[in-house]
Amino acid sequence: MLTVARYGTKDLDRAKAFYDAIAALLGAGRVMDRPEAVGYKGADGGMFVVGQPLAGDATVGNGTQIGFAASSRAVVDAVHAKALALGGTCEGPPGVRGADPNGFYAAYFRDPDGNKLMVFHMGTR
Repeated sequence: MLTVARYGTKDLDRAKAFYDAIAALLGAGRVMDRPEAVGYKGADGGMFVVGQPLAGDATVGNGTQIGFAASSRAVVDAVHAKALALGGTCEGPPGVRGADPNGFYAAYFRDPDGNKLMVFHMGTR
């Protein structure tokens, strides 16, 4: 159902460095590179865009979150660690969410602009 999601940024160069590293760990890459925005896409799923807003200043949405699927729990751990190393902040460390220990494994963080993200994997591997 979802084909594209977008976050605003106050510093596109900083956002590029942050999301280039996150995308690489997730097996995705830049598919769009414009002076005002960049877009990322993996083999499956929609495109994620980060860029300067069309009007006004970039602000963080209250209750807004985007999730990225990871190929394993180890990738969830690596993405979360890389996000923090690149200036992101922890919103929930990697771990099982819910009652099923073999199910939903996720980590939550904010990018340097304060946008909230989740990286997750379904299953034990």
